[in-house]
Amino acid sequence: MENEIIYSTVVFSKKDGAPEKKKDPTVDPKGKPEEAPNAPDGKEAACSRFAALLACSGTLCVLLTASVTVVVYLGSVMKEQEANLSRLNAEKQLLLEEMSILSSVTHHLNWTLGVIMHYHAFPVVDFCPDKKCQPCRKYWVLFQEKCYLFPPGEQPPWNTWEDSRRFCQNAAADLVVIDNLQELEFISNHTKFYHDQYHGYWLGLRKVEDTNWVWVDGRNYTVGSRLTKDIGTSLRCGLMVPERKPSASWSPADCYMRNKFICEADALIRSDL
Repeated sequence: MENEIIYSTVVFSKKDGAPEKKKDPTVDPKGKPEEAPNAPDGKEAACSRFAALLACSGTLCVLLTASVTVVVYLGSVMKEQEANLSRLNAEKQLLLEEMSILSSVTHHLNWTLGVIMHYHAFPVVDFCPDKKCQPCRKYWVLFQEKCYLFPPGEQPPWNTWEDSRRFCQNAAADLVVIDNLQELEFISNHTKFYHDQYHGYWLGLRKVEDTNWVWVDGRNYTVGSRLTKDIGTSLRCGLMVPERKPSASWSPADCYMRNKFICEADALIRSDL
């Protein structure tokens, strides 16, 4: 019997915990060693740095352009805001001027209303001929904010002080009260001599309590002109004698003496409007 050759295969199993053989990175699976990467030469490094510089320069240009754009935009916004502020200030000034005008008009209207309220029946035709109102009635003379009536002519009848005042009051006025030297000069320029040196124009001035001279509006006599004569018991009313120096033209007179007179009333329309 021929001898038979028997082959057997022996397989060794890997035991737990046995270290695995690490793969050599320089060896590929086919058993060939891998080639290590070549280090960049000097020319490639310079090109890389130049590219980086170009990228940085581009970034800086973009940032600079953006900054300039922002500055220009902010400048235009500020100019627009300044223009708006200037326009608002101009509008504010215009409004203030309009308010001042409105306040002045309101004040003048209140003045006119106050003058009208002095009359029981306002003489529209006298003040407003042809539907256009005037500061003073016909024959009255305007000075500052007052109207004055100087009776025309040189012939009597003339009136006592009381009758003269009553005449003025019936015309919604009163005998003249002189407030300052300018008014005194104005009245002196509108009066003239008549009859004799003892006759003149009654003023709204009279003596009370034997010592004090008081205007018809209740104020004490304070104007610079002095009464030129000694005050007797019957000389209790103030008289202006024409053609004397204004500061010495006033004289005390008997209230029952008949003289011309001067009426004074507020102007219907303020002359300073």
